[in-house]
Amino acid sequence: MSTCYLIKNGRIIDPKNSRDEVGDLLIADGCIVDVREAGREVVEIDAADCWVVPGLIDMHVHLREPGEEYKEDILSGTRAAAAGGFTGVACMPNTRPVNDTRAVTDMILERAETASARVYPVAAISKGSNGTSLTEFGELREAGAVAVSDDGLPVRDSQLMRRTLEYAADFGLAVISHSEEISLSTGSMNEGEVSTRLGLKGIPTAAESIMVYREIALAEYTGKPVHIAHVSTAMSTDLIRSAKKRGVLVSAETTPHYFTLTHEAVEGYNTNAKMNPPLRTEEDRQAIREGLADGTFDAIATDHAPHSILEKEVEFDLAANGIIGLETALSLSLSLIRDGVIDERRMVELLSVNPAAILGLEAGTLSPGAAADITIINPNLEFQYTEDQVVSKSKNSPFLDWTLQGRAVLVMVGGRITWNLLR
Repeated sequence: MSTCYLIKNGRIIDPKNSRDEVGDLLIADGCIVDVREAGREVVEIDAADCWVVPGLIDMHVHLREPGEEYKEDILSGTRAAAAGGFTGVACMPNTRPVNDTRAVTDMILERAETASARVYPVAAISKGSNGTSLTEFGELREAGAVAVSDDGLPVRDSQLMRRTLEYAADFGLAVISHSEEISLSTGSMNEGEVSTRLGLKGIPTAAESIMVYREIALAEYTGKPVHIAHVSTAMSTDLIRSAKKRGVLVSAETTPHYFTLTHEAVEGYNTNAKMNPPLRTEEDRQAIREGLADGTFDAIATDHAPHSILEKEVEFDLAANGIIGLETALSLSLSLIRDGVIDERRMVELLSVNPAAILGLEAGTLSPGAAADITIINPNLEFQYTEDQVVSKSKNSPFLDWTLQGRAVLVMVGGRITWNLLR
């Protein structure tokens, strides 16, 4: 029989049940139960001065397994997820081999059985992510995939993308678009004054917004939903906002680095600030923050992209795109609350409730009977994010040596504690 826990004195923030109050939460047999059943022997967890929220879900991570386990693997990546407050992660398919078959999906889920967070596989849209023929959506859904994406690459063929939207909807699979016009995206950072000063070839914002417009047009024409990944620009934000007002079935995510940093972070040729899409201007950063405030964005995801020093400690043009983000996302999201951009309820929606809804997961709630996937947050706990504290195998973060405020102090997955700073 599993341990019973009574989480006491915490501020319970549960948007799906319109609950925001100091109270207790009882966990038994891996599920949340009515606290009035507390007549049994329990282990008490004092959550005074902390928030108790539905487990955070990162709907966009790269776990690198299979094929690049030296950067990250399922066990190390989910340990980093737990350290960041996440009880579940959706892993992108651009592994080696690409997750385009039942066999790869099966392997991922088998490895995840002992992981520190739930793993939700995202399968490839096209075979080998080569953009020419669709994968077997029904078979992949049956194997456990929750979404399809060719993330890392766009689907360049518009007819193939139209078929994707129509076909995926039949199987209840979310479609996640990596929106990039490759012919415009041949640089290594945002095109602008900083790229000119550094002598680096730039990537214009239109490289993203052109493809965002196409995805919206296809979703509007087919009447099927599409999810736009890692939005970085003001123009894309405006397009998504306008489409939502027209009733288009479009959802979107952005990441902490796009609402926190600008292309100025690349100064000194800092490869830990190199990613795709690239960091943009202050105008874009403010637009992203406005989109988080007004509901344009549905989710905050990390696009956690581990790379070793082999890929990062090279010339800027040659360095790999991507940063790790699982362990800093919560702290950076909490800064939005302190800045008055969003409130606590909205943050929980962005990091838990909405990702669960988009991916069709039974998660994002503290209702009695729900699985006990719970994150306890101390919003005031300060810590310095130094390299020796990084839980991920890779250390490629632009936030190294930052002093951050707010942290997950306990994470529970199905009633099992996977991260605990309250000891």
